[in-house]
Amino acid sequence: MNRIEFIEKLQRALAGGLNSRQVTENVRYYQEYIDMEIRKGRRETEVLASLGDPRLLAKSIIEANKRAGRSEGTNLNYDEEIVDSDNGGGKQKYTYTYGYGTNQQENVYEENMTGHPRVFRVPGWLILLIVTVVVLLIIGVTFSLISVMAPILIPVLIITLIIKVFQNNK
Repeated sequence: MNRIEFIEKLQRALAGGLNSRQVTENVRYYQEYIDMEIRKGRRETEVLASLGDPRLLAKSIIEANKRAGRSEGTNLNYDEEIVDSDNGGGKQKYTYTYGYGTNQQENVYEENMTGHPRVFRVPGWLILLIVTVVVLLIIGVTFSLISVMAPILIPVLIITLIIKVFQNNK
């Protein structure tokens, strides 16, 4: 993991428990700390290894803020787990779990090399709602067409039936 990945993971994890000002302050602090240590002659990998997992670091920061009474964040439980890593294709998949207690939601994101996440998970109730609306629209359009065409089709069908009856009698 490089410096950019470390800071991005730290920022995401902090966003689950701190407000945006606190997240910015902490991210800026660790960016400056990493830069200062590198200027002292340490390698980036050494500095990042000494800081540890950014998720655990973020949890420690959030807990410290809660104990100090400075937590103004969302108080959401937040966790990130790398699900799959495809180093050849340049894609990374993450699972983010957030929510209060038992009311937690899980989203799966896939990040490409530009770092823009794409959401793959859609709630089942939303799919059911969309399907129901589409079916009702189709039924509505069908019956609208029938009601508009009925005054024309019924007389045409009756006349056609009468003509066939008279042709069969001859």
